Amino acid sequence: MFDTVLVANRGEIAVRVVRTLRAMGVRSVAVFSDADADARHVREADEAVRIGPAPATESYLSVERLLEAAARTGAQAVHPGYGFLAENAGFARACEEAGLAFIGPSADAIALMGDKIRAKETVKAAGVPVVPGSSGSGLTDEQLAGAAREIGMPVLLKPSAGGGGKGMRLVRDEAVLADEIAAARREARASFGDDTLLVERWIDRPRHIEIQVLADGHGNVVHLGERECSLQRRHQKVIEEAPSVLLDEATRAAMGEAAVQAARSCGYRGAGTVEFIVPGGDPSQYYFMEMNTRLQVEHPVTELVTGLDLVEWQLRVAAGERLGFAQEDVRLTGHAIEARLCAEDPARGFLPSGGTVLRLREPEGDGVRTDSGLSEGTEVGSLYDPMLSKVIAYGPDRETALRRLRAALAGTVTLGVQTNAGFLRRLLAHPAVVAGELDTGLVEREVDGLVATDVPEAVYEAAAAVRLDALRPRGDGWTDPFSVPSGWRMGGEPKAAAFHLRVTDPVEHTPRGTHTVTGDRVTVTLDGVRHTFHRAADWLGRDGDAWHVRDHDPVAASLNRSAHAGADSLTAPMPGTVTVVKVAVGDEVSAGQSLLVVEAMKMEHVISAPHAGTVAELDVAPGTTVAMDQVLAVVAPTDDTAEETA
Repeated sequence: MFDTVLVANRGEIAVRVVRTLRAMGVRSVAVFSDADADARHVREADEAVRIGPAPATESYLSVERLLEAAARTGAQAVHPGYGFLAENAGFARACEEAGLAFIGPSADAIALMGDKIRAKETVKAAGVPVVPGSSGSGLTDEQLAGAAREIGMPVLLKPSAGGGGKGMRLVRDEAVLADEIAAARREARASFGDDTLLVERWIDRPRHIEIQVLADGHGNVVHLGERECSLQRRHQKVIEEAPSVLLDEATRAAMGEAAVQAARSCGYRGAGTVEFIVPGGDPSQYYFMEMNTRLQVEHPVTELVTGLDLVEWQLRVAAGERLGFAQEDVRLTGHAIEARLCAEDPARGFLPSGGTVLRLREPEGDGVRTDSGLSEGTEVGSLYDPMLSKVIAYGPDRETALRRLRAALAGTVTLGVQTNAGFLRRLLAHPAVVAGELDTGLVEREVDGLVATDVPEAVYEAAAAVRLDALRPRGDGWTDPFSVPSGWRMGGEPKAAAFHLRVTDPVEHTPRGTHTVTGDRVTVTLDGVRHTFHRAADWLGRDGDAWHVRDHDPVAASLNRSAHAGADSLTAPMPGTVTVVKVAVGDEVSAGQSLLVVEAMKMEHVISAPHAGTVAELDVAPGTTVAMDQVLAVVAPTDDTAEETA
């Protein structure tokens, strides 16, 4: 076994790998960019090395700097986590050439399975069923269109080099096929530097089932059962569970054997995942989609139902050990479900969010596990992936696991950064989810009913309570009577204090209930119902939801509107970095014209002109870091537009 392992990643996965290294008595080395100098994974590792400035291309994606860090600290092996370089064949090969053990499969296996076209051809030759689709690499637009017509609509266009849903396009109408192929190529080229596409038959209301495999370097390969990953949004998983309620024992065994054959076909070593798409109406008709040659985000649910530590077995296999068990020794006991907690705002279309974690409470207790990279004071920026942590619940059955996970999400507090915890809690209570009637389109179909857009009156009541409490006199000294919020006024009846507040739209709120403010808790009672909130600065949280309640100055807002009369201010929809500026002050623009691009957490958002007019102000340039709602530009409308608006 290795003495020292360098963890070439950050956030919750780095913390999770360090935890197993510590349990095994192996020294851990963390790496960090300037943005992560005080991050939790840095503090928890035995040693930490700075590898560069904040941009990932100059730090976490720099093979040279990672290898230097390994050499400086005497590491014998590198664990890549997931994301960044975890599925980069060049990095795996560079580690091997530097005399370091890469804790993962061989570079050849990564390269083979990273090419979706070659991967399909390889596993098909091994007898694994694949989704009907195009064959061969480097197909022209005409060849792709011909394959699509032969398969029959609807079809799915997929980048051969991609993953995570980027560049995937569902085409139902043959008339738009050429345009969709061109668009998919652009997205693939921008995301992966490779615009090679394949086309596959689209399966309506599919379920996404993946099989965890584990292989050593001595020819032993086993599967550890399946995970259901059908709850997705924009092709990104949000909830995963093990086992799946869809599969019976016979189908589970058949899919497991197919996954084992897929792993053998590429000479796999270590932990990996074989992903299948399954028609919900006939689970016996399963098809290979791809193989992820790394540890998966959702691996904890497999650990909980098998009792195995997958990171430990990754290390043991990389150190040359044999698997200590056979397929017949694998038992699935109980049920586990995982929710991905991300820095995003469901009420704003799931745009990335950011900020400083002012108050943190992560769930724990019987049957609950949290894998997290957070701590109070953590600065969540726009440079890296938005996933902050994972909350996992385990129980003897699915009903218990669901109940525990909903309760865990309700008790999750991350004030200062908006997250999707409340959305996930409501999703887990949806009747179809409770019944196990899942498919990959369910979240998108039901999303409007799962997003809380209205601000409850109790939130404003709690915010007013905090402000009233701050105005109350403290101590035994003299109190200015004009500072006491009694509602007294000269020559009239007392009038209750009113507060101008804003979450989204401005509200004038007059407290009408009873309230108590104690430390970081606020309790208000309205209409006989008691509500308890966590608080930090201007943030309030309850049941996984959080609200940033700011003071609103109606006079200043009115003056600002007057200053920009006849003009529209364009603001940043999320904290991020301006990557593209297409106009200059004085330029004439048309309605809907793209003016700027803001990027955050691997997501781009185009800022367009709200109407025809002239760019009157432009406050940013490429590379400018912006806060949410920061004014980026002002477009003064043309006379005709102004008259129409009036």
